[in-house]
Amino acid sequence: MKNNIRVERAIKQLTQEDLARMVSVSRQTINAMEANKYVPSTVLALKIARVFSKPVEEIFWLEETD
Repeated sequence: MKNNIRVERAIKQLTQEDLARMVSVSRQTINAMEANKYVPSTVLALKIARVFSKPVEEIFWLEETD
């Protein structure tokens, strides 16, 4: 799964810590998601999408594999 978290954070001028606090996770969790090392739960993905006021599909998507 890929994501736009880093880009969306930059647009909103949020640090990893800011976003983590807003969605009730650790900064390390945000860092792991941005590095594509952690796949969020559905609830967490929805919370993050809400912070950015975008549909979840604009923040997260499945990487196509052949």
